[in-house]
Amino acid sequence: MTVNVPGRPMTADLVRHGGADARGTADTHFGADAAQGEKSWSPGRERGPSPRQGDRLRPLSRRQIEDRFEDLGDLYEQTSGSGNRAGTRSRAEFLRRLAGDVRRPGFTLLVAENTTLTACAYGFPVRGADPWWQGCDTRLPRTVRGLAVTGGLFAVSGIVVPPRVRTHYQDRDWNLARRLQRRLLDDHAPALGVTLVPAGDTETLTAYRAWGWRDVVAEVAEARDPRLPAGACRVLLLGR
Repeated sequence: MTVNVPGRPMTADLVRHGGADARGTADTHFGADAAQGEKSWSPGRERGPSPRQGDRLRPLSRRQIEDRFEDLGDLYEQTSGSGNRAGTRSRAEFLRRLAGDVRRPGFTLLVAENTTLTACAYGFPVRGADPWWQGCDTRLPRTVRGLAVTGGLFAVSGIVVPPRVRTHYQDRDWNLARRLQRRLLDDHAPALGVTLVPAGDTETLTAYRAWGWRDVVAEVAEARDPRLPAGACRVLLLGR
């Protein structure tokens, strides 16, 4: 399933794919990420498939994104399992949205690779007056509004990972979605991560919560804005 909501993250198929827990290659790949700020792995700390088999993460420059634009579309199409006309439209929408996001100041895109491109995640700094917030289903609490004003929020606009990441070992440090989102925030410290997820997309909400995101609506006493439609987005936050 694909979420196509103007100005909001491409989440559903994007966030619900995943796993550095099974698609990796060499020990040196994990070590390279650790050298760039990711937590190192020690034997016995986690159970499940070895994180030493994790994919290597690295950022792409704008020129590299342009060069690999179709590859990123192929990745989206492959991980979402789309093979019909609707899938083709979803791929086109993904690329259209990505092309818009790339133009934002501070945009960052990370890819995960072993012998092939296996996943990506991307985002950009966001402030309170940004149209990106349109349709969120709550009045932002004062602390969040303050961060939005000062530039302390980084919008994680998309996470594209294979399907098993959303259902297998979501709480492990070496889960691919967790590695990608942590690296994005580490590269934009001390900003908090923020994302918007359609309230009716329970699969995506479940996946994000399993990856450590907190639902802002559940943390504040302010009522849902009655002017917003039933399908409005939920605001989620993530610390580093």
